Amino acid sequence: MHSLFSRRNTKNLCLSALIAALYAALTLAFQPISYGAVQFRISEALTLLPVLFPQAVPGLTLGCLISNLFNPMGATVYDVVFGTLATLIAAVLTWRMRASIWVRALPPVLCNAIIVGLVLTYAYGIDMLWMNMLTVGLGELCACYLLGLPLLSALSRVPLVQQLAPEDRLA
Repeated sequence: MHSLFSRRNTKNLCLSALIAALYAALTLAFQPISYGAVQFRISEALTLLPVLFPQAVPGLTLGCLISNLFNPMGATVYDVVFGTLATLIAAVLTWRMRASIWVRALPPVLCNAIIVGLVLTYAYGIDMLWMNMLTVGLGELCACYLLGLPLLSALSRVPLVQQLAPEDRLA
């Protein structure tokens, strides 16, 4: 009989919780650059973790939800719901894709550029939809490609990560 509290489930839950806490902590620690029309969320480097761990999907989603609740611009229901949804969609796509890492880094960039750009325009009244999409997308592009790819490369060489990640993820 499979127990809800099996060692494997506990390990998966802990990994998801660790990723959620790290995402939220990084976003809040760098709060001045993490929110707004021109944003560079350092925590978004973690959005490539689903390449290694499927447990990163709920962790990133929860971390983003927590971060969006503490938005200094005022946490609107749109930001909390749709900003979190952007992260969930991007994380699932990054996890499910079977492509080069360069391609797998695109879903967070595109999902956030489009969805967060729309939220900034319509929920916060920051005009110029295309500019919001562009600035959010550029910040996301930098976080994913300049921080996330080197992070993923370094993590994939760590023995503990190699033990936790499914073998097909490290190829």
